[in-house]
Amino acid sequence: MSWLDTWFEGVSRQSARRSGRRSFLGRTGALLVGASAVPLLPIARAAANSGNGTGARVPTPDEKIEGPEGDPKQCDYWRHCAIDGSACACCGGGPSQCPPGTEVSPVTWVGTCRNPGDGKDYLISYNDCCGRTFCGRCMCNRNEGERPEYHWYRNNDINWCAGAKSQVYNCSIAVVLGQATEGQPEK
Repeated sequence: MSWLDTWFEGVSRQSARRSGRRSFLGRTGALLVGASAVPLLPIARAAANSGNGTGARVPTPDEKIEGPEGDPKQCDYWRHCAIDGSACACCGGGPSQCPPGTEVSPVTWVGTCRNPGDGKDYLISYNDCCGRTFCGRCMCNRNEGERPEYHWYRNNDINWCAGAKSQVYNCSIAVVLGQATEGQPEK
């Protein structure tokens, strides 16, 4: 036998002495159960629920808001109460529109912001726009109502481009989903 055959035989015999069939079956079963949980992850669900073929379900903006909104290129813009990143209005997009050449991430974090124009609270969906290099203009980090990272859907410190084709972050949009209602308990 050549030295290579002898070496492989020694490695395989040593491996057989250290592990048995039961541990192999146990590891294989754990791998199969873990792999079956992948469709339960929020990124997989968001991509599966999209209807536009791109893997992203873009929130539908509710633009029927009365009163002056302010400047979407400023960090103190009322929709930016929970934003963390560059405002897309400064990067070639709008307050609820990604810049050309980017795609909206299918996963989002949410916030509730008060519009000073009408004094009402609105539910805001923050989506990252992904696919181009970091914009870097109008960097805002407002954490009003932010929760710890174990409430990931309410935390803005995560790269939300994980569900997009490209994980490269460009900027963030703030889409008004509708008026917030009172009396619902927080989960």
